[in-house]
Amino acid sequence: MADKSALQPNVSPHEESQPITVSVVKEPLKVYLQWKSPARPFKRRDREFYTTAGSIILLVCIILLFLKEFLLIMAIVAFSFFLYILNTVEPEEVEHQITSKGIFTLNKTYFWEHLGRFWFDEQWGEEILYVENYSGLPPRLMLMLGKTEKKTVNAILERYLLHERPEKSQIAKWSQWLQQKVPLESPAKSPHK
Repeated sequence: MADKSALQPNVSPHEESQPITVSVVKEPLKVYLQWKSPARPFKRRDREFYTTAGSIILLVCIILLFLKEFLLIMAIVAFSFFLYILNTVEPEEVEHQITSKGIFTLNKTYFWEHLGRFWFDEQWGEEILYVENYSGLPPRLMLMLGKTEKKTVNAILERYLLHERPEKSQIAKWSQWLQQKVPLESPAKSPHK
C-alpha cells in the first residue's frame, strides 16, 4: 500500500494558512455607438400580394382537407395570420448600443464572449447587421442599421468578433429558390417603361 504522505503535495503548514487573493479589475462601461432603428425589416404589401398568398394557402388547405390533415390546416392558418400581422403592423423603434461589454438591444445585453461571427445583409433597401448568439434565444441577433454607417459599425465590431458570412443553410437556399420561382407580387414597375 502506498504511503499517504507520498500522494499529498509538499506544502508547508505556513503556506496552507495564507489566504489566496485574486484581484479583479472592473472596466468601466464605454458606449462606442448608439442608434435607434425599427425592430425588424418592414415592407408594406399591396392587395396583389395578399390575393396571391391567400389563393395559394386556400389551395393547400383544400388539398390537406381531402387528406384529413386538420391539425396541419390549423397550423397553416395560424402561421398565415401571424405573417399577415407582421406585414400590416409597423415595427416599433428600438435603441441599439455597442459597448465595451457587448451589444445592448431590445433591453438586453449580449456579452462579447457569448457572441460569434457578424455580417451585413440588405433587405428591401435596408442595411441589417446579423450577429451569432451562442447563449439562448435568439440564435442570431438582427439589428437594423437605419442611418448608421456600416463602416463605423464594422470598425467597432472587428475589435471583438470575426467578420464572416456563414454559408446559407439548405432551407434558406430552397426558400430563395421558391421566392424566385413563385413571386407573390409583381416586380416594381420601372419609371422608364
